[in-house]
Amino acid sequence: MKTWTLRGATTSYVVGVPAHGEWAQLVAWGPHAVAEGPSTVAPTGTEHFLPRADVEPLEYAVRGVRYTAPVDLVVSGEDGIDELRPVFTDVVGGEDSLELVFVDGVRGVRLSLHYRVEGDVVERWVAVRNDGGETLTLHRHDSAGFTVPSGNTVKYLWGEWNSEFQQSAITLERGRFTVGSAQGITGHSYSPFLAIDGDLAYGVQLAWSGSWEMTADADTTGTVRIQAGRISSSQGLKLRPGETWTSPKAVGACSAEGADGLARVFHEYERARSRRRTPKVLYNSWFATEFDIRAEHQLELARRAAGIGVETFVVDDGWFTGRVDDAGGLGDWQVDPAKFPEGLDGFIGQLKELGLDFGLWVEPESVNPRSRLAAEHPEWILRTPDREPVLVRNQLLLDLSRDDVTAFVTSTLDQLLSTYDISYLKWDANRPRLDSGDQRRDLDGKVVTNLYAVLDRLRDEHPNVLVEGCAGGGARVDLGMVQRVDTLWPSDNTAPLDRLRIQQGFRTGFAPHLMSSWVTDAEGTHDGRERSLDFRFHVAMAGVLGIGADLSRWTDDQLKTAARHIEQYKDIRDLVVEGKVYGLQGGVQYVGADRSVVFQWETGDGNVRGTLPTRPRRVPLAGLDPAKNYRVGSEILPGSYLLQVGVAFDDADSHCLVVEALD
Repeated sequence: MKTWTLRGATTSYVVGVPAHGEWAQLVAWGPHAVAEGPSTVAPTGTEHFLPRADVEPLEYAVRGVRYTAPVDLVVSGEDGIDELRPVFTDVVGGEDSLELVFVDGVRGVRLSLHYRVEGDVVERWVAVRNDGGETLTLHRHDSAGFTVPSGNTVKYLWGEWNSEFQQSAITLERGRFTVGSAQGITGHSYSPFLAIDGDLAYGVQLAWSGSWEMTADADTTGTVRIQAGRISSSQGLKLRPGETWTSPKAVGACSAEGADGLARVFHEYERARSRRRTPKVLYNSWFATEFDIRAEHQLELARRAAGIGVETFVVDDGWFTGRVDDAGGLGDWQVDPAKFPEGLDGFIGQLKELGLDFGLWVEPESVNPRSRLAAEHPEWILRTPDREPVLVRNQLLLDLSRDDVTAFVTSTLDQLLSTYDISYLKWDANRPRLDSGDQRRDLDGKVVTNLYAVLDRLRDEHPNVLVEGCAGGGARVDLGMVQRVDTLWPSDNTAPLDRLRIQQGFRTGFAPHLMSSWVTDAEGTHDGRERSLDFRFHVAMAGVLGIGADLSRWTDDQLKTAARHIEQYKDIRDLVVEGKVYGLQGGVQYVGADRSVVFQWETGDGNVRGTLPTRPRRVPLAGLDPAKNYRVGSEILPGSYLLQVGVAFDDADSHCLVVEALD
């Protein structure tokens, strides 16, 4: 067998092609020492009833090579035959990238398996080229199949609107477990993320913001294999002669430090795809005003926000013509002169005098039926001919698969950003894609590709504008968006105990610099127990801090508390967005080169009022040097003590502690 080793920071990925050249298979995946030893995934024994391809750890399983076990690619021709038998012909690449080429000479299909390693992450994707003379149909077209060398506890993230990123796990002795979205958007229900828990932790994510599917399959030997890819329409994807289809990337990661270490591997990978910028503290007016936008009221909020240290003021939904509720205005992106009598320029100028940058909310993919745009361009609305389109939240979708619609969205945003001094854009998307019309076209692929093109162009032409990705909360959080926006909105639920749980789930797959988090006055959807303003700030300070409360109703004491926390956040925010993340008992720690910040929360019914005698609770820290001394508040303690015994948690309901190395 010919093998190739992709060597990461601490782990290696070894792939091989047998002498017969009929497939590629995993040889080893794990820490360098493990990967360099005997294979832990190769099956033993003799197959009797099944062909060998159905028991080997295939890297990419094709219908026609593998029959009874799950496959990643099914291609049919005009003759109705859906089998391929591609044979290995070529290899391109070196230590950190690889392309394995297989060709089916009968059907005229060239299949390229691509690999690239960064840190301890392996990117994988495929390209399928039609070198034959007839149109082919791709019925299934995954990005990759990852064989996991050990473990069968499958962790996943699930949820719904206002309750995203809930953590669950299933022990998969045998059989299949599948999550996905058929909504044309990543979705609230599941995240494109599966992990196998254990001392060696493995995880797979998919970089796609449309419809998708991920499956963990435990075969009869107990080996788990994770498939990840797009899902297409009922008609499949058409591939004409000479055309090439390329999948989105599937990303696999491995850590010898368990689930916590796996999260850190993903975080570092995501940071490498993001613009490394210190986040500014923002205020968003939505929860204070909703659609009732009045310039003078906004300025009153802005004055209070500036007074507590806020740096960016964001006007949310309701700033444009026809927008008095959610039934009108979408698509007509003109500033409402009744709401801004001195114009938006005049309003921004007043913000600048307060020392505030300006941000704006948009939802450029949607349109209200009673808008001017809908009347002028009914053909731009995504619909099935002869049927009324499905109305969700009083809005429809523009058909972003069309070039003219994509040009309209691009020019609309470009005009706003060129006309006004906007430094922050909150991009929202508040409904799934349901009406799709002709299923013979690759609607999902074209829409997502055009969405990415708009975002990429905005970043190129307006590099100083930060973009927050939002989709009715966390319905578009995935690696495809990670590299195109600066922050992501995990949920519309901002209540402290609910939000803490959401953020803990978010961090298992996504880095804190992406986690937009606000302090508001919201009561819990699930857990409505009150928590202090300190608690609410500490939850939000564990991500990218924003304020969304009605500051006109806050007392002077509340404003002083807010100013104190914002001042501390500005001191630690680089640690939060750049530090290594360690989960603690009842908290989280962000570790930098010589400083750490520790957040602790009392979430239960503990003795938080100190009304009964008890022993001080201590929380062991992580990521410190045991040989160094550290300052924690007024104490100086050895790193070994902090790692083994920890810091005290007194009777407050939350803490934010800075730990500084002294030598």
